[in-house]
Amino acid sequence: MFKKLMRGGNNETGVQTLPKHIAIIMDGNGRWAKKRGLPRKAGHVAGANTFSNIATYCNEIGIKYLTVYAFSTENWKRPTDEVHAIIDLLKEYIFKGFDRLSRDKIKINFLGDTTVMGDEINGLITKLTSMHKDDYELVCNIAFNYGGRAEIVHAVNSCLSEGKTAPITEDDISSHLYTSGQPEPDLLIRPGGEFRISNFLMWQTAYAEFYFTDVLWPDFSKKEIDKAIAEFQRRNRRFGGL
Repeated sequence: MFKKLMRGGNNETGVQTLPKHIAIIMDGNGRWAKKRGLPRKAGHVAGANTFSNIATYCNEIGIKYLTVYAFSTENWKRPTDEVHAIIDLLKEYIFKGFDRLSRDKIKINFLGDTTVMGDEINGLITKLTSMHKDDYELVCNIAFNYGGRAEIVHAVNSCLSEGKTAPITEDDISSHLYTSGQPEPDLLIRPGGEFRISNFLMWQTAYAEFYFTDVLWPDFSKKEIDKAIAEFQRRNRRFGGL
């Protein structure tokens, strides 16, 4: 539907534009599995496949930045077997990602504290994130062991560790976020029927357009992305102006 349209926020001239940066809370994997009488792990496998398809589609239509919420700092409270299944799935998709990323020119970043994942996974993450440093079409941020409040605290502490003294400014904090140097999300999508941002990109989404849908993440398709972008294009983004 959207083939390399102009990128940007809402435009005031009537020309349709694509968001530069889309953020997605990938919600509903467990409920999707439960509806089908399957273990929750099956929902996460289906959700991972959806992520791969959506990232590829965003690249095809000209989105330049995509950030997905894969695992929050609060998700450690889930049953141990489910947490292990998610981590194993992450490792599997890192392995699968090398060839596909090389073909599609997608640059991967990880947002959050991945040091808790162990040497093997962190070695894979280092290899994965080193690909396409200067030759890419889409930047894809994977928020894993991520929390928005923790990110802001991390940014402030980074400022202090560099010798920054009061007053610490908004620019100081922005330049020390995990997404430093990237445009802030224009559009935040949450599938799964919930109406909250769940500690995701709290600083960066201050002026994002929010789009909520009841569709569970494993059922989220190219058509659903098209619908979200179409709704984004109908909105007039004034950023506090008239």
